Amino acid sequence: MEKLLDLRFIDLQLFAEANTNVTTDSGLSDEMKVFYSDYLIDMASPKLVHDQFGQKHPIPKNGGKIIEFRKYDPLPKALTVLTEGVTPDGQKLTMSVIRSEVRQYGAYITLSDMLLLTAIDNNLVQATKLLGKQAGETSDTITREVLNGGTNVQYAEGQVSSRAQLTGGQETGNHYLTVDAIRRAVRTLKNQNAEKIGDSYVAIIHPDISYDLMSDPAWKDVKDYDPEDWYAGEIGKIAGVRFVESTEAKIFKASNLTAAAASLKTKAVVTETNIIPVAEAITADEAFRMAGKQVTIAGVTNPVTILSATAGAAGNAVIVVDVAVSAASGAAIATVGGGANGRAVYSTLILGDNAYGTTEIEGGGLQHIVKQLGSAGTADALNQRATVGWKLTKTAERLVEPYMVRIETCSTFDSPSN
Repeated sequence: MEKLLDLRFIDLQLFAEANTNVTTDSGLSDEMKVFYSDYLIDMASPKLVHDQFGQKHPIPKNGGKIIEFRKYDPLPKALTVLTEGVTPDGQKLTMSVIRSEVRQYGAYITLSDMLLLTAIDNNLVQATKLLGKQAGETSDTITREVLNGGTNVQYAEGQVSSRAQLTGGQETGNHYLTVDAIRRAVRTLKNQNAEKIGDSYVAIIHPDISYDLMSDPAWKDVKDYDPEDWYAGEIGKIAGVRFVESTEAKIFKASNLTAAAASLKTKAVVTETNIIPVAEAITADEAFRMAGKQVTIAGVTNPVTILSATAGAAGNAVIVVDVAVSAASGAAIATVGGGANGRAVYSTLILGDNAYGTTEIEGGGLQHIVKQLGSAGTADALNQRATVGWKLTKTAERLVEPYMVRIETCSTFDSPSN
């Protein structure tokens, strides 16, 4: 906040002293460039929840676009008895290298000369604040998507074997996150000899899921154990796992089948047929778009594919699927991608040390770029446009799949996908 106030003071000097250097001058000082760059990173850093537990590697300079993440295999037990006076052969380290190509992302805002001249607020600061938030969320999402592509998946407590079978919002039988589910994930990491991150494993959790979990009597709020090294977003601990909360924790949810409904319902009992009357209306355009979509039908074990649909008013529309099925009247029909009945499915990532790697945000990873009025030459002949933006050079890779577990569950809430 002190930096922000200082900068506003400098900006206000524009109206007091004609020879004062200001942020809209063509010659932005090195000190101001450093300030803005640091400010952008400060605004981005709180959003990097998914980055904070991975190996950090600097962006390679003059070395092409490939970055190398290294991991070392554990040494076998040394069970051979030593012979007196004889030095045994030494052992070699076995190293694996995972190569990843860095990619660039970026965005900018254009500021007019009149805005910079007449506005009371320092628009360069405000633009940098918004851009920093955007850059942080972008970087975090890139890492999040890589982590959630992992193959080590646990569905709730293991009661079901697929995302589409997870249920929520029912009177009974809901698949919400429980302490037992966490213990099962911890057991998996321990059996793979995954090292802890500091004194515990770490989880990234959505607020909807933490709401369900925090009512458990075993839950410890972070202020109760008061760690020396609080993680960004840390809220508490349970079953040997420290939890970091983020609204950016992954939510899987199926797309709507129609503009008005996330899911449809069977109009009547369906008995061994592939022609299914539905209770809701379907337009001609919606019917056309349904062909080829995979859907789940409540009470049917496996997903089915819609071959065609016939438009009609509520109670008169029909879908045709690729296999004969049986279902109760009012059974939900939902696009594959979320849980049963179109319910949102939340990812809770349980992480061990060195499970993944990512690039550093400093040292060229995230850059703040300001183009002053007139810097475009003849393309801005009247010095009317300035821009401020960011550019991110980024990659992330899963390094050891067994060192991370993705627990998928439903919640008492049902948020949209992110």
